[in-house]
Amino acid sequence: MVPAFSRSMEEPSAIAPSSDVAAGVAEARALLERNSLAQALSLTTRLLVLHSADRDLLYVHAVTQRLLGQIPQALATLSRMELLYPHYPRLYQERGHCHAAVRATNSAILAFERAVQLNPSLPSSWSMLESLYATSGQSAQSARARDMVRQLGALPREVVTAFSMYADGEADGAEKLIRKFIQADGNHVEALRLLAKIALDFEIADDASVLLEYILRVAPDHQTARYEYVLVLMKQYRHAEAAVHIKRLLDLQPGSLAYRLTHATLLCALSDFERAIPEFRALIAANPQDLDLHLALGNALQTQGDYPGAISALRRAIDIQPGCGDAHWALANLKIYEFTADELTRMRVVETSPGLRIRDRIHFCFALGKALEDRGSYAESFQYYARGNALKRSSVRYNPEAIERMVNLQKTVCTAEFFEARRNFGCRSADPIFIVGVPRSGSTLIEQILASHSQVQGTMELGDIPRLVSRLQGRANAEAGPRYPGILADLSAEEYLNFGEKYIADTRVYRDDRPYFIDKMPNNFRHIGLIHLMLPNARIIDARRDPMACCFSNFKQLYASGQQFAYSFEDLARYYRSYLEFMAHWDRVLPGRLLRVQHELVVEDTERQVRRLLDFCGLEFEQGCVDFHENARPVHTVSSQQVRRPINRDGLDQWKHFEPWLSPLRERLADLM
Repeated sequence: MVPAFSRSMEEPSAIAPSSDVAAGVAEARALLERNSLAQALSLTTRLLVLHSADRDLLYVHAVTQRLLGQIPQALATLSRMELLYPHYPRLYQERGHCHAAVRATNSAILAFERAVQLNPSLPSSWSMLESLYATSGQSAQSARARDMVRQLGALPREVVTAFSMYADGEADGAEKLIRKFIQADGNHVEALRLLAKIALDFEIADDASVLLEYILRVAPDHQTARYEYVLVLMKQYRHAEAAVHIKRLLDLQPGSLAYRLTHATLLCALSDFERAIPEFRALIAANPQDLDLHLALGNALQTQGDYPGAISALRRAIDIQPGCGDAHWALANLKIYEFTADELTRMRVVETSPGLRIRDRIHFCFALGKALEDRGSYAESFQYYARGNALKRSSVRYNPEAIERMVNLQKTVCTAEFFEARRNFGCRSADPIFIVGVPRSGSTLIEQILASHSQVQGTMELGDIPRLVSRLQGRANAEAGPRYPGILADLSAEEYLNFGEKYIADTRVYRDDRPYFIDKMPNNFRHIGLIHLMLPNARIIDARRDPMACCFSNFKQLYASGQQFAYSFEDLARYYRSYLEFMAHWDRVLPGRLLRVQHELVVEDTERQVRRLLDFCGLEFEQGCVDFHENARPVHTVSSQQVRRPINRDGLDQWKHFEPWLSPLRERLADLM
């Protein structure tokens, strides 16, 4: 079957083999459309001499070989392609067509099944599976494939094409196509689903949430959309809500591997490791080759402090898939794992593989950066850190001007007079202790110190304040400008009271019976005005660290989500400056409201700083707070290993090992040093 390529070009003789490979691929496709198979093969063969690793060129070459009846040659091309692009769905679809051409039914079925696993929006693969299943007597599977053919056939062509582009790794093109379709044809459910998936990939969880909430209002039985909504809720730290929805899905499909894995992951987020870890182990027993299960178990064991168990699980994940970047980065991020020379050699080779997914390449770069730093190979380490950051920065949508604009808006709205006029607003609860600041500033150490007190519950980075801000902000309007923080002036005393009471109620799911608890979401420093108005008796602690040490520590860290400012020196410096400007503003308009804790002082004079912290929180001194490393509670952040060791100076001057390459960062922070 010849793909319906629409673009036509001149004859191949008009294109030199060394010219733009994209033009050559387009020409080869045009030749296929005209059934000029020999010319197409000649062109792709010549182009491959110079562009031997080009994905689209290899694919068209294999299609041409199959159409000429050269099945062994086509399969050889696809095998070569698989080494480079193992996650490309159309590779497996084409392999299925090759096997079907020589009546190798079982092999064809396996290939088409892999294709639709990677991209469920391939009508040709589903149609072939319908026929092949029927031929081999698998009537139930044939009926399911036929149903998928009908479902795809009922969708607009643009939606199917956009889903396929997305599955092929072309998210930008898919987004443009689906937005154009929505503008012309309105709110088609599947089109909105794809837009939500793309938004989530770009870490715009609020947009994804709004889209999926609309879908579930108009199509409440859409299980796929509900599951995707669960994933968005988890990104937004709305774990209790997510648990309700995953329970509903499990009631419908109790045997679903995806639902059970997600449920166990939610249990971890709610610190219910006693139920989560046995569930992971049970799932692994039934699915020993499932990569995601071993990764999830490794992360859970790391959070619990079982590092040997975490290492074993992550190494098993690597055995299953040597190109798994997540597992390598998780091992490096343990801080206590030392890669062998052979492992480093293999990692370097895998990282340069043309077919490695960008996500995996980023993880390998950060893992290599950390492993080489541990070995003292700072020049090579920095090269990998720099490459990983550049790749990550190119894959996120971060706008530093938005943060800087927010500083100016807060200054305008949240004045001393503004707060004086609202002196008696808010919920009077003194339960919360907020720890704010730029990530990697020692906030986890402060949390561990306080959580080692008998009266204080350590929770995690809670998303309740950012979620409230998102709700107050509403949908962006370029002409009217942002509603927040201006809307703070329009809210009544009753509304602020309700906000505070709802916060206390919603965070109860993370707490036991201790009277105080910690919310360690660092970016809450942007919203101290709102926190003060809704919870005027809450304690707020500003964790601060030397600018160079803090910013470079962020540059070395690959975050699971958020913190998009961390992937370039310019963004880091601008974000740190915005943070300082925010904090200076809160000091002016809310004098004495915050306690500033300098990380270096905690390291140098621990007991004095511990007493200072406890005094600020109205707590009696307890020696356990000085001996915080003996506290075995789960720690959900990347600093979990450090806070389980006695205080040390190891991290204070690490950035100086990289000083020869940090002049661009130093120049941007020079006046702050």
